[in-house]
Amino acid sequence: MARSVIPSWDLPALPVSGTDALFPVRRIHCVGRNYAEHAREMGGDPDREPPFFFNKPADAIVPNGGDIPYPPQTQKLAYEMELVVAIGKGGVNVPRESALEHVFGYAVGLDLTRRDLQAAAKEKGRPWEPGKAFDKSAPVSRIRPAAEIGHPRSGRIWLEVNGEVRQDGNLSQMIWPVPDIIAYLSQLYALQPGDLIYTGTPAGVGFIQRGDELRGAVDDVERISVRIV
Repeated sequence: MARSVIPSWDLPALPVSGTDALFPVRRIHCVGRNYAEHAREMGGDPDREPPFFFNKPADAIVPNGGDIPYPPQTQKLAYEMELVVAIGKGGVNVPRESALEHVFGYAVGLDLTRRDLQAAAKEKGRPWEPGKAFDKSAPVSRIRPAAEIGHPRSGRIWLEVNGEVRQDGNLSQMIWPVPDIIAYLSQLYALQPGDLIYTGTPAGVGFIQRGDELRGAVDDVERISVRIV
């Protein structure tokens, strides 16, 4: 085996609930504006248009309970609480009817966003990566296997900032439910085991500062807690 010309790095991975096993993370796909009220608050159209996606690097994950340094070059760091799907079986052009067969499990995560950089990119028609794909921008909980909890179609999704509820929605409010997301995404990318899909956020997004503590959950799935430092 050829040696690396630079030091290698640890494979990003998440703990699996109830075990000492790890789920290696390959790619992070994120769905934009998948709740109608959030689409409205962001100035978008809540009608059921085809979903759109953006990506974050796998090493942007932050384990549950971690500290997150306030990122550089922004004055508007935003939170977005989301259900996260962990893909365990790859596929291309996956039929909606069999999409859930590709799911290993579920977690909850935060899509942290440098909103001012994202807004500037939108205005100039430029890529979103500086606003979305920065270091430590994807805090995520441990994974609960679907074999244990099934496939949640409804359930409260909520986020508190310093004990104050900021987001409070239900998975049933998704414009594109999980099977639709998987089916559509697999037309764009060859899904592989280890992929994570952030499924969109409900209304109530806002900004956070250094010292803020974020705590949220999808009921009957998982909880997450992080601090901005």
